[in-house]
Amino acid sequence: MRRWILCTTLALGACKPAAPTAPAPAANAPLTTDDQRTLYALGLVMGQRMDDFSLTPAELAVVQRGIADKVTGARAQVELNEWGPRINTMAQARQGRRSEQEKVRGRAYADTAARETGAERLPSGLVFRTLREGNGPTPTPANTVRVHYRGTLIDGTEFDSSYTRGEPVEFPLNGVVPCWTEGVQRIRVGGKARLVCPSDIAYGDRGQRGIPPGATLNFEVELIGIVGAPGAGDAAVAPTPTAPPTPPPGH
Repeated sequence: MRRWILCTTLALGACKPAAPTAPAPAANAPLTTDDQRTLYALGLVMGQRMDDFSLTPAELAVVQRGIADKVTGARAQVELNEWGPRINTMAQARQGRRSEQEKVRGRAYADTAARETGAERLPSGLVFRTLREGNGPTPTPANTVRVHYRGTLIDGTEFDSSYTRGEPVEFPLNGVVPCWTEGVQRIRVGGKARLVCPSDIAYGDRGQRGIPPGATLNFEVELIGIVGAPGAGDAAVAPTPTAPPTPPPGH
């Protein structure tokens, strides 16, 4: 669980009431100064860190009330020393419920994918389907591969794409999530495949940036080459590997 949540609570507990300032802008007013943009970014970061809570609008209003009371010096409605330690407990419980809900939806999605023409469900739960046949060798877990890929959630939301970044990526095949280690070994250089990855061979109950806990993931992977392997595509003579801005699965 993110220690940031408790650390933020303690930090707010140390805050002094803010000195009177100019009236706050309306909720939807444009951000016109660097200070406003920076403070808005602070709100985005805090919101991102509270993903585990899956807050309803009413619950978000309670959180905002707590922040406002602390910052303005208003009388607190609860004792922070008593209720602060319960924050992570709540986050863990809600994350667990969310993970189970994601798994139920993910199983239904994988079942549908497994019924598509040419799809194969492997013992691990991975659903593999060739989208384009390659004519080169297949990699082993010991290889570093060069790929283009696009990753989406089951609702189609894209969370990562080397196509969007405009260049393929390279990484050791034994340094990614099990779904990728298993699935990419089945692709020949020059080929492209779809991998549907249940959470237990992807990011599990912990999730990842942009990926909910328990999420089943959908990848389209194009194997461009095997680094250092003669005749294995244009990655046979490869530049120094570079890590993508968002880690490939497993990092």
